[in-house]
Amino acid sequence: MESVLRNAFLFLSKNQFANRTAKKYGLRFGARKFVAGEQIAEAISVVRELNTRGIVATLDHLGEFIFTKEEALESKDYCIRTLEAIAAGGVQSNLSLKLTQLGLDISYDLCLDNMRQIVAAAQRLNNFVRIDMEDYAHNEATIKLFHQLRSEYGATVGLVIQAYLFKSEEDMKQLNKYNPNFRLVKGAYKESPMVAFPDKVDVDNNFIRIIEQHLLQGNYAAVATHDDRIIEHVKRFAQQRGIPNSQFEFQMLYGIRTHEQQSLAAQGYTMRVYVPYGNDWYGYFMRRLAERPANVAFVLKSMFKK
Repeated sequence: MESVLRNAFLFLSKNQFANRTAKKYGLRFGARKFVAGEQIAEAISVVRELNTRGIVATLDHLGEFIFTKEEALESKDYCIRTLEAIAAGGVQSNLSLKLTQLGLDISYDLCLDNMRQIVAAAQRLNNFVRIDMEDYAHNEATIKLFHQLRSEYGATVGLVIQAYLFKSEEDMKQLNKYNPNFRLVKGAYKESPMVAFPDKVDVDNNFIRIIEQHLLQGNYAAVATHDDRIIEHVKRFAQQRGIPNSQFEFQMLYGIRTHEQQSLAAQGYTMRVYVPYGNDWYGYFMRRLAERPANVAFVLKSMFKK
């Protein structure tokens, strides 16, 4: 039953009609649990509240189904405004973004030009931009673009690596020359067993193996997981190998396991919360429902709450 629900929500996440309807009616039916709001000011307010509790953030202006150059340019401008709002608000937050919302499916060169402007703004404002990894079809183009930006802007830009892909370990070895700042995730897209581990145990083992290699090479690691077993493993591994807490951070999603987020921050670890916002929230919301049945139960209760 769980796999059926997951597949259904992943299918719905790509439904453009449903996405347009969601944008028309705004945040509804529990989406606010996972999305900070539709406007920059709302997102900055959420980040400021997290900061007061010793938690840092990364902001993501949500955007999917970009089909025109004009839409891609609008997304680029919004990313820059987000960086400017972070600086103006004096909050502790990076920026995360997806290349498809910046025109990757329209033109590689368009996307690269948009990214150059965003990363240049981040460099000017002494901030950091993380490129989210999307589905397998965009993997190689994303890595290629990261190579280009990393050579031009240095450590201002980072990347996400997905543990469920067979190729990720080799990708990390190829990128190690940059001493990169990676966020490692398990992966949230439905992929073919030809390119991704179909079984959770294999994904988890690959996650741990890649994190260990990355840390041992002296690189900074963003460990993005809600899995207690993996979190505890990383903590023990770092202590046993003398890896300082300043070399890694834990990351979780906004609205999920908030008690555990606070606990990690209280233990002295850098805890960063991924805070999405914007009116194009539908696809992100569907993927969160696909990940955990508990998320579905929360939404159903919110729909019938008086």
